Amino acid sequence: MLVIHYTGMPSASEALTRLTDPAAKVSSHYLIDEDGAILRLVPEERRAWHAGRSYWKGERDCNSVSVGIELVNPGHEWGYRAFPAPQIDALKALIDEIRSRWTIPNGRIVGHSDIAPDRKIDPGELFPWQELAKAGHGLWVDVAAAPGAPLSLGDEGVGVFALQAGLYRLGYDTPPSGQLDEETLVNLLAFQRHWRPDQVDGVADGETRARLVALLRQGAIAEAV
Repeated sequence: MLVIHYTGMPSASEALTRLTDPAAKVSSHYLIDEDGAILRLVPEERRAWHAGRSYWKGERDCNSVSVGIELVNPGHEWGYRAFPAPQIDALKALIDEIRSRWTIPNGRIVGHSDIAPDRKIDPGELFPWQELAKAGHGLWVDVAAAPGAPLSLGDEGVGVFALQAGLYRLGYDTPPSGQLDEETLVNLLAFQRHWRPDQVDGVADGETRARLVALLRQGAIAEAV
């Protein structure tokens, strides 16, 4: 897996200090500054402490099977802003190199919020997932809205069961129950933050559901190749 984060700290120097402090018990394989400078902090073959309690596609110890990349950005607490072009260009080049060494399917290139949706929201709705996918890294689709009534917290029934099953198949920890509970909601918000960032409201409207179905198809085709 490849997991993308933002540092969520006021400055790059503060982030680097924390990521290299053994007492902090947090680390990542790479740190990319806003000017595109890349620092390698942990060898790729070693386990870094960047994911924490997490889940994706059945894996509950994502630290053991992933490369973690931190992007310098103050995050939502300190003045969240768009990721500069030099930083994203450096990220794309770095992922090119990483994937030349490791087998990482597009469906396993995710954000911290995808694998820990109840705790994290990074890299956030301003991260350019679509641009990354155009460079060949990750999944992305553009689709028209599907018909059907929106689903929200407290709803239950076959539609909710199908939504949960789709999210679960994509990678989220949403075993189908038929009830749109708080746990399903946080995973739905994470899905929207990644794949429908212009409207992160926790409501599974027609566009949200259509994107989920199209992503599952895209992922299945990619894995079959």
